[in-house]
Amino acid sequence: MVALASNLAFPSITSGQTLEAAAKLIGGAAVGLGLHESAHVVTDFASGVTPGLKKVTFGPIPFFAITHEAVSPGREFVISSAGFWMQHAVNEYLFATHPELRYEHAPALKGVLAFNILTSVAYSGAAFARTGPNERDTRGMALSARVDEPVIGALILVPAVLDTARYFGKDSRWIVWGSRVIKIGGALLVVKAIR
Repeated sequence: MVALASNLAFPSITSGQTLEAAAKLIGGAAVGLGLHESAHVVTDFASGVTPGLKKVTFGPIPFFAITHEAVSPGREFVISSAGFWMQHAVNEYLFATHPELRYEHAPALKGVLAFNILTSVAYSGAAFARTGPNERDTRGMALSARVDEPVIGALILVPAVLDTARYFGKDSRWIVWGSRVIKIGGALLVVKAIR
């Protein structure tokens, strides 16, 4: 009986398949990083400034920041927000084209979504604590829109939480539209930055 049960409907997963899926998940996260950072670069050029690269650290973690010369508050808000706007657009695309992503074998797409959500959570934590490199996106957004950085942290965190709920199948209308409304509302702060 035990021998019969072990041969039933469960396909075996080899360590090679697990490593391949893990590599694709990490590759997806790398694509997410590339999309986030490329959004900053594109908006730099669209704003008429040349982007630069600067080494920064967050505690013991070395990283880099894409920098630019001083610009007007409105342009600064757009440049600082661009990475999050890209994340939000990509998440909406993923949910529209893969409404059952959780159940799909799509580790690369899941890696992109995981990067977007975890990056938002990390940035919002830094915004609430007002810590990290001066070049952090949430600080640039807050200064240019003349709002407290924790407000920006909340505008970044809430869609991440709601998108996590969407991934796990909580597709009630208020969760879906709540996520979208907050994403759009955060983008509309550009009007405050322009004034």
